[in-house]
Amino acid sequence: MKIFAISDLHLSINNSKPMNIFGPVWEGYLDKIFSQWREMVGQDDIVLLAGDLSWAMRLEEVVADLDLLKDLPGQKVIIRGNHDYWWQSISALRAILPPNFHAIQVDSVRFDKVVIAGTRGWKGVERGFVFTPEDQKIFNREILRLDMTLSSASKKRQEGDKLICMMHYPPVGLNKDDSPFSQLIEKYKVDAVVYGHLHGYKNVPTFFVKNDIPYYLTSCDMVDNNIIQIMEIK
Repeated sequence: MKIFAISDLHLSINNSKPMNIFGPVWEGYLDKIFSQWREMVGQDDIVLLAGDLSWAMRLEEVVADLDLLKDLPGQKVIIRGNHDYWWQSISALRAILPPNFHAIQVDSVRFDKVVIAGTRGWKGVERGFVFTPEDQKIFNREILRLDMTLSSASKKRQEGDKLICMMHYPPVGLNKDDSPFSQLIEKYKVDAVVYGHLHGYKNVPTFFVKNDIPYYLTSCDMVDNNIIQIMEIK
């Protein structure tokens, strides 16, 4: 079983927001991603989608975007991004998800020999700006949610299982300094981290290792719209 990741697809079947206005890297980006997806991903593989899946504003609008992905091979695991306004009630979302989709919110999902946790995170870590009181409130809440999802995964984790943590916002700054998020990631002995959100940066690595843990930036434009293999479970 192979585990892949790609994030920030910004699908817009019911919302006319073409991504090519943000530059040539977005021209035909979905065709390239979907072509690779069909070529590389098997039915028993897993694809991690680390937020900003759709521009939809309401839950009923996102159904068409989910339909665009449901027939692609593999199990899809999703977390909420900052633009996923359609993601409000997790129970309502799970009620409309196709069978091969799994949404994570303060919990986790286990497949054979791998457990996946995830949360959105919050802005600020990658830029180091001064928080407003509301930012600080959300930031603190996301630290708690990361602890909850990793605790859930730890309880499901069996001997030999790999643990992958998904976040939408970067869990560390551009200079890779420690953060409350990275400290929790290390506390729970995560095997790999997948995140997205960043766009348009010229000199930001899409892969690095911090304290023996590999981190993968998978925003589609940042990886030239290539689906990224994270690991293989044998």
